[in-house]
Amino acid sequence: MGADADEIERLRAEARYHRERLDLYRARAYGPRATSATRLRELERAHDGAEERLRHALRGRTEG
Repeated sequence: MGADADEIERLRAEARYHRERLDLYRARAYGPRATSATRLRELERAHDGAEERLRHALRGRTEG
């Protein structure tokens, strides 16, 4: 694997991690435990940022 492939794989793992954290928190919101709208927004922002970094890296890879 080259450096670019390693970076893409790292970004995929980061995006997956943030997606799973967000999914778990959303599921928790349906249960009896208290959840925070602020925390949900933080997790959504982290997820969106990770997905955007991955998309940007993938676009750069296909353009270059």
